[in-house]
Amino acid sequence: MLLRPAEPADDAAVARVHVRSWQIAYRGLLPDAYLDALQPEDRAPHYQFGERGPDRPLTTVAIERGEICGFATTGPSRDGDRADSGELYALYVDPSSWGLGAGRALIGGAREQLISAGFKEAHLWVLDGNARAERFYRRDGWVPDGLRRPEEHWGVVVHELRYRRALA
Repeated sequence: MLLRPAEPADDAAVARVHVRSWQIAYRGLLPDAYLDALQPEDRAPHYQFGERGPDRPLTTVAIERGEICGFATTGPSRDGDRADSGELYALYVDPSSWGLGAGRALIGGAREQLISAGFKEAHLWVLDGNARAERFYRRDGWVPDGLRRPEEHWGVVVHELRYRRALA
């Protein structure tokens, strides 16, 4: 498994992983019609890979057999009460690669990126009810801190749970 920084040309492959992950992981948590309508080509323009800087997110891709099978994005916290923390913005693995080590490699790489950026602590948000993700993060030492927030997706309000972890 190769991990490397995402490049501008990776946008379509990352979008494909992102959409496929949502369509499987969030089934039953978000409306089927919304998930079925997701298209990688609609998601790809939202990425800005290759732009570097201390306040810019950094995305790492996992490559297996020459194909991008997952990605993780880290950066400074976007939460006002955690201004000195890092944040794991996203970690998605293509469902065909679940359980094969890409997620473990990506979460380890994400922690290293956050440590290298000088953060001693980090947090992430998980869609409430995503038991698979919650188990994954708990195994890696992340714990819920009790904060919940509502998010609206396709007219449906869902809740996200915040998890935190010491990095040192």
